[in-house]
Amino acid sequence: MKTEVSEMEERKGKGEVMSGTLDLSALPLDCITLIISFTSPRDACRLSLVSTALNSATESDAVWESFLPSQFQALIPSSLSFSSKKQLYLSLCENPLLIEAGRKSFWLDRVSGKKCYMLSPRDLSIIWSDTPDYWRWVSIPEARFDEVAELLSVCWFEIRGKISISMLSPMTHYKVVREVLICNQKKNDGDGYIGG
Repeated sequence: MKTEVSEMEERKGKGEVMSGTLDLSALPLDCITLIISFTSPRDACRLSLVSTALNSATESDAVWESFLPSQFQALIPSSLSFSSKKQLYLSLCENPLLIEAGRKSFWLDRVSGKKCYMLSPRDLSIIWSDTPDYWRWVSIPEARFDEVAELLSVCWFEIRGKISISMLSPMTHYKVVREVLICNQKKNDGDGYIGG
């Protein structure tokens, strides 16, 4: 006759999953912090609501530093300071930084923590952008870059951009979005700004 203990040992030997519960709060805080650092920013925020132990772990700098890109310190201007890595993370999600002499804008996706970039119009190859009959370079207050390209007349519309693959997050699908501000819209008028 099998006892309950011998039956459990037999099932364990066969690699069967054991049922039971695990009280995460019984683990050391460093262990909980490490586990949470392998999740996502969204999961960390959700876990913070489960218990005080998980909330303490999710507030740690170790968790939020794991969601920041490697070498993030090089991107942060020395004039900015943050009281925690979580505050830094949230700031990078909400306040894009101009990098590479103002030719690119960088921020983090709030949910996933993935890197996002916007190329300035000067970082793009715009066909005939140096031809005053078709394009003009102007500054507008609502733009994130110093200059935007104003389309005056359409003859041939072609824009190309490049970004180094080393800047991107691995194992990530990216999309390309063209940001255009339409202004002075009249019938058959092609005026608009590239790079708002």
